Amino acid sequence: MRVCLAALACLVFALACTQETQNTLSRAVQNWTGTDGVLEIYAGETLVKRFLHIDKLSTALGTNDGQAREYRFGYGVLDANQNGAADPDERKVYFEVSNFSTYVFYEDPNG
Repeated sequence: MRVCLAALACLVFALACTQETQNTLSRAVQNWTGTDGVLEIYAGETLVKRFLHIDKLSTALGTNDGQAREYRFGYGVLDANQNGAADPDERKVYFEVSNFSTYVFYEDPNG
């Protein structure tokens, strides 16, 4: 009975939140759980870089003004041979991606 009441209370709370609040809560859960994502960067139709096992992409904020910068950053395994797998000789690296880049971020279906 208590479990049902708790579940009902959570449902009512979620429905009462604005869309922005729901998005913030969703991002918080996603940041906590991770996504094991893949980031692909394209030049036209050509894949030029792929990063594997990315927990999240973060938006850089200015040190003094706190404003969002025009790039995203994260950590992931550089898939140098672009075979879609993290090979033993490929390691985790830091990367930055401009907002003006053509990139695709998605959850790793094999992860």
